[in-house]
Formats: sequence, C-alpha cells, structure tokens
Amino acid sequence: MSDITREQVLEYDRSFNQHPWLTGNIAPIPVERAEGIYFWDYNGKRYFDMSSQLANVNLGYGNKDIIAAVQKQVEILPYIAPAYASGPRAELAKKLIDLAPDNMGKVFFTCGGSDANEAAIYAARTYTGKSKILSRYRSYHGSTLGSGNLSGDPRRFALEAPAATGFLKFFDPYTYRSSIEFGSEQEAADYYLGLLEDQIQYEGANMIAAIEVEPITGANGVIIPPDGYLQGLRRLCDKYGILLICDEVMAGFGRTGKMFAFENWGIKPDIISFAKGVTCGYVQLGGIIMSKEIAEYFNDNTFLYGLTYSGHSLACAAGIAAVDYYQEHKILDHVNEVGVVFGQLLEEIKAKHRSVGDVRYIGLFGAVELMKDREKKIPLVPYGYDENKTMARIQKLLKDRGFAAFGRENNINITPPLIITEEELREAFEILDEVLTIVDEEFLG
Repeated sequence: MSDITREQVLEYDRSFNQHPWLTGNIAPIPVERAEGIYFWDYNGKRYFDMSSQLANVNLGYGNKDIIAAVQKQVEILPYIAPAYASGPRAELAKKLIDLAPDNMGKVFFTCGGSDANEAAIYAARTYTGKSKILSRYRSYHGSTLGSGNLSGDPRRFALEAPAATGFLKFFDPYTYRSSIEFGSEQEAADYYLGLLEDQIQYEGANMIAAIEVEPITGANGVIIPPDGYLQGLRRLCDKYGILLICDEVMAGFGRTGKMFAFENWGIKPDIISFAKGVTCGYVQLGGIIMSKEIAEYFNDNTFLYGLTYSGHSLACAAGIAAVDYYQEHKILDHVNEVGVVFGQLLEEIKAKHRSVGDVRYIGLFGAVELMKDREKKIPLVPYGYDENKTMARIQKLLKDRGFAAFGRENNINITPPLIITEEELREAFEILDEVLTIVDEEFLG
C-alpha cells in the first residue's frame, strides 16, 4: 500500500489529475479505503455508497472471491494478446452465453461500457450493411465518438462539433413527465411506439441498422418503460428488419432482480452490451453478446474492431469469480427480497416530502425526482442547465452526512451495492429523509 498522505493526495490530484465531466478546480473527497457497502475518507469519515460508485460495485468492496481470483491469475498469466485463446477469456465467454437468452452465440470483450457500445455499433452496421442507428434522448451510452453520438443527454454536445453521421434520436416513454394522461401502461406503450414507427418510416427502414435502448434508462433517471413497450419495440424491429441492441451496462448483472433488465419483459435482443457489474469494478471489463446469426456472419467475415486489452486475463478472472458469486450466493433472490423494502422506503419519502415529485424503482435500481412544484410537474432544475448548481448543493448535503450517490438533472439516483441489508438501507434512508426535509424548507421557496 502507498504511504501517500491525505495532503499529498489532494495536492497531486489537484495539480495532475483531470476528472471526467468536471472542471479542473474541484475539491474531491480523498478516499482511503472501502469495505462492504462503505468507503472511508482520510479523516476516517464513513460513507454509505448508495450509488455503488457508478452503479458498478454491485458486490461491494473486499469481496474475497474476486480478489483471490485476480491474485491467482496474475501469477499464472497476467496478460495475453486477444488473438490467443486463454482460460479466463474462454471460460467467462461460456458463462455469459449460458446466462444470456438462447438466441445468443458469441461474446466480444472490451474494456468498458463506452467501447462495448462502439463494438455494438460496428457489429450492427457491418452485419446489416445499413448506416442509421436510433437511440433515445434521455440516454447515455458512452463518451467515445460513436457511443457519445449514440447518447442522447447533453453530454453528447461536446462530440457534435461536428457530429458523427447516422445517429438519430427518438422520445423516451417517460410517462411521468408526459402531458398526456394515459389510461393504462399499454396505452402509453402504444402511443410511444406509434411515434417511433412513424419515425422509422420517415427515416427509411431500409437505412436503419439498429435501434439501441437501455431497457431501463439508467443515469438519466431510472425511467422504467410501461409494460408492453419493450415487447412492442421487439416487434417493430422484427417487422422492419432492424436489429435491437439492449444496453445493459448499468442495469445488467442483477441490478433489477434479473440477470439482465430486458428479462423483466420477456424479450430477446440481437445484441447485448455489458460492463460494470460483470466484474463489479475490481478490474475494468465490458463487451457485447451477439446473436447466433450475427456470430455466424463473423465466422466468415473479419471482425474489424479490436482493443489491446480485449478479454484481459485479470479482468476475465474477476468476471468469472463475480458471475459465480452472483449464482452461488443467490444475489438475485436477495435483490428481490431487499428490493421490496427499498420500494417501500422510496414511497415513504415521496409521501413525506413535497420536493419529491416521483420515485421509480425496480430491484435495487431507483431514483428520486425532485420538483419545484410537483402539482404542475415543474422540475427543481431545468433540463441541461443548473445555473445555481442546485443539485450539486443537494448532493453535498447528502455527502456531508455520509450518503454518497450520483444523479443527472433533477434526479437523485440510488443504486446501492446488491449485498446491502435491510438494516443498512433503513439507516441510509434516514440521511436522505433529513436532507429532503432541508430541500423542502430551503430550496422550494
């Protein structure tokens, strides 16, 4: 372990690190260690990690199975180029195909979620021979050129000067903020699918390679689609010969109580992109799982996309251990059990605080949407522009009390490690309750 001091961490970080999505003059919390669902700063202050960092530390910190697997692998074969076959790469690919729907054929490994979606874009365009790819406005798929243009939220703007071609956006089934009062989930699904089908026809179905969606919108507010929407999206793709790509980078690996979020609606994608929970942050890894038909195409055609660290030995060893842990310790059952309490606590928060317009949750995947006026559904901050840094101030109130979470726009996303207990959840929510009381009294005017 390094002997670096707290003061040196702060000095070196400020002088030499550029943090993503942030200006260079920030003062981040210097983190010294972590265990279970908590991390500690250099002053010994404990924080509930209620976002699993970036919804990736699904199995918490200090998982001895994953640590042992990486330690063993680094002694045997720490790295081998992607052109070779290796035990960890082969075994993890087999495990992922076994977890995936029965239409899936092969896995291509990347280093994370952004390049996983780059690989999905490449595979879809090459396999279909078409160029256009549709995705939603309230989406985030990465920050590389392709995945950044695939994304819909304002972070894409920096990559649109000029923009990559062929990326088109459509509206999310965001029923809470809709001006239409739908009579049922199916009615809402039909409405949004109708809009999308019109767009497909206007854009030319014969030009569209794929539609990519997060089955549950992640960073942009945990937007859960109405029942019937994903089923209808699958039918639309089949009708027009378009591939369906499901981005499971955030929602996959147990977050919703299923191994993959799309399983909640019984569909089968053509390509699945994944990352985060496959190794739970112990070593970086991502990838795509492609259908048997697409995999067969690349049996005879070169896959012209690659990375030096594709299927890295240490990452795959961590992935094998993580997948085994999910299964052997019945993590999905735990998520479904504790998820009931999670939902109850969120509903109590909504009922108590006038700043809370909506809460959304499935498994241990949740969001609190804050409103300036919840009757008129006026968000606490406008989309894309938080002039007074209101949400940053609220996040600071939470962190000052030991509740670490992330969010976008007017949402606080809550995605704790999947090993969290009911007691730990209740203790953490006491902090959230305290801060929302401050928001009610001081932020609404």
